[in-house]
Amino acid sequence: MADEYRLVYMTAGTKEEAQTIADALVEERLAACVNIIGGMVSVYRWEGRVHHDEEVVLIAKTTVRCLEALTGRVKELHSYECPCIVALPLEGGNPTFFEWISSQINV
Repeated sequence: MADEYRLVYMTAGTKEEAQTIADALVEERLAACVNIIGGMVSVYRWEGRVHHDEEVVLIAKTTVRCLEALTGRVKELHSYECPCIVALPLEGGNPTFFEWISSQINV
């Protein structure tokens, strides 16, 4: 059962952008829940330079079936040219929580 569920790790440039993305994903039933975690600093190379930027982490709970639509929607809403959207498979956990995820999203 757990192999059909995913945590989707994403980053955003501001808390406001993260909130907009999270609201859309939950309201459109592409994710059951999105956690927003502020206070992160990302160090990365972009266009030949090393950058140090404050970002906000988003972690969405969804299913494999919603992943393509979720990714597309985040890309539509996101300000970044190349937003981080990475799906991680879930192995085990609370079956009741997985049932709740399924009941909250479009499958």
